[in-house]
Amino acid sequence: MVIRKMEPADIDAVSTLCMAAFNASVAPTLPAQGIETFAKVAAAEAFLQRLQGDNLMLVYEDAGSLRGILELKEGRHLAMLFIDPEHQRQGIGQALVTAMTAHARVDPITVRASLTSVGAYLRYGFQCSGEPGEFAGLTYQPMELQVTRPGQARP
Repeated sequence: MVIRKMEPADIDAVSTLCMAAFNASVAPTLPAQGIETFAKVAAAEAFLQRLQGDNLMLVYEDAGSLRGILELKEGRHLAMLFIDPEHQRQGIGQALVTAMTAHARVDPITVRASLTSVGAYLRYGFQCSGEPGEFAGLTYQPMELQVTRPGQARP
């Protein structure tokens, strides 16, 4: 197992993994507009464009296959966290979140969690930070993760 920065060669596999995880758990809860919005965000071209920006993209690789993806925008907002549906509940999400915190530039890190993923984010240490919302057909729960604990210095 290795967690590393995403490379351009990973883009197609990452896009496929995100769509598989989204279709398995999130898509059934959304209207067609939300599914269409997410498909654009998870398209290979969109990932490639964001890879050129101020986004940290980490992949979890095991036995030569990608099992998870995490995207941290501007060191402050968790934009994507998806685990291969066949490998969920094996600690991959927690490992990616832990790796991400070393790259945080602000405290707390925020996320707009899909409603189906709130339980997972709570297990990762996030807390709800507002009322559920909706944007372009995607429903979400605002959440945040305190990177530093009282008495600790920022990473």
